[in-house]
Amino acid sequence: MKKITILQTSDIHGSVYPINYGNNENANVGLGKIASVIHRERLIDDQLILIDNGDLIQGTPLTYYYVQFLQDLPNPMISLLNHLKYDASVIGNHEFNYGMDVLNRAIDESNSPWLSANIVDEQSKQPYFGRPYIIKEVEGAKIAILGVTTHYIPNWENEQNIAGLAFHDALQETKKWVAYIKEQENPDVLIVSYHGGFERDLETGEPTENLTGENQGYAICKEIEGIDVLLTGHQHRSLTGNINGIEIVQPSNNGQMIGKIVLTLNEENEIMHKTSELLVVDDVEADEEMLKITASIEEETQKWLDQPIGKIEGDMLIKDPLLVRTSDHAAIEFINNVQMDIAGVEISNTSMFNNATPGFEPNVTMRDIISNYMFPNTLKVLRLSGKDIKEALEQSAQYFTLNEEGSLEVNPSYIYPKPQHYNYDMWEGIEYVLDIRNPVGKRVTTLNVKGAPIQLDGEYDVVMNNYRAGGGGNFMMFQDKSVIKDIPMDMTEILVNYIRERQTVKATINHNWKVIW
Repeated sequence: MKKITILQTSDIHGSVYPINYGNNENANVGLGKIASVIHRERLIDDQLILIDNGDLIQGTPLTYYYVQFLQDLPNPMISLLNHLKYDASVIGNHEFNYGMDVLNRAIDESNSPWLSANIVDEQSKQPYFGRPYIIKEVEGAKIAILGVTTHYIPNWENEQNIAGLAFHDALQETKKWVAYIKEQENPDVLIVSYHGGFERDLETGEPTENLTGENQGYAICKEIEGIDVLLTGHQHRSLTGNINGIEIVQPSNNGQMIGKIVLTLNEENEIMHKTSELLVVDDVEADEEMLKITASIEEETQKWLDQPIGKIEGDMLIKDPLLVRTSDHAAIEFINNVQMDIAGVEISNTSMFNNATPGFEPNVTMRDIISNYMFPNTLKVLRLSGKDIKEALEQSAQYFTLNEEGSLEVNPSYIYPKPQHYNYDMWEGIEYVLDIRNPVGKRVTTLNVKGAPIQLDGEYDVVMNNYRAGGGGNFMMFQDKSVIKDIPMDMTEILVNYIRERQTVKATINHNWKVIW
């Protein structure tokens, strides 16, 4: 019997060091710790296959600092993958966040191929990143590895970051390429590495989200013949299992764990047995050699994070996330005010991205900015009708539900299968009340502009981040609306400039909205 080992990382998001950048406390994350696990596994099987499943080059202050100030140096994330001798990487949606120049340079620096069969050049109609799959030989067995990416990227990404690319349906392209590989290559093992997740409950098959096509892992397992292993990601879930004979794995995010699949083959290279597990990094020390590779960039990043920006007069600290999302808060009002200021409009929306968002300390540093606004979003001004605004508020109101005792809770669909706290918006420039006692779709009980009821057929210019402006988070009422102004500056830079220009910013709350239940 032969054993084939496949190790998979996914959604590393620029995490190298075992720390939380918000406070520099130790954390069980990062490629440094992942490297120690990989070294341990290589002692068991020196022919193991190592794949990264995307969302690698964006996500921490280190990667942000590199892109802003050190682009003449090699990409630190690629240097680490090269050091670990990865066999292949798959394009994730966040690979595009810093633009095509940064991505193309990262790919050029890589010692192993980047795969994505369904992202094609608009002109040639061929896979943009070159080979859609690779062939490896291990223990005399022929192994094909196909890479595909969620095709939902145009709904989130800035147009200029994906210019010239077409994103074909991941399910259909996987069908096409699996059939091609089976016919042309006749592999003993066929692995699909998919930067996407599961749209249905793995046991019952019931939908766990709106079936938009963002995640198609369940359909891939059920509808495509000939796949042996499906490596997944994007949803930041911790998953192992087998669906329709296909072994699946998803190893969370930020390098908290690595996925491991072991295939047992007989002498005729037929698969006799499959196992999957998640190897957590909690019990290992970070590999010092890995940390040395990026040490100089990390040192500069830490100095930059501690740079003073200005002062907050009053309280902008966040202590209770649910309280922030049910009544106006100074930190949210501040971000909306910054957006309205640079956009020159009177209505804005923003969200609190996760429940770890700390708010702003009295003495603001870059660390505070990055901790509160960790995505490289830009801003757009859309021209919306009053009806669009009302529908958007109703969409946000779905974030809440009432339990049997009548207490307010977060709707479980915003927590499972993936936390989506960033898909609840809070608005400035309008006055509104959401009553969660009412049925979904009828929760907006007050909606005024400057004290008068909003005109449903009226036109209003609203500033929001590019993710939301593209309809991200099921805000379909924003799709294909007129873009009045595009502000291509990174939101973190906008926040820094706003505070630096004023030196002291006063915390204000105008109580323009509330949630009741």
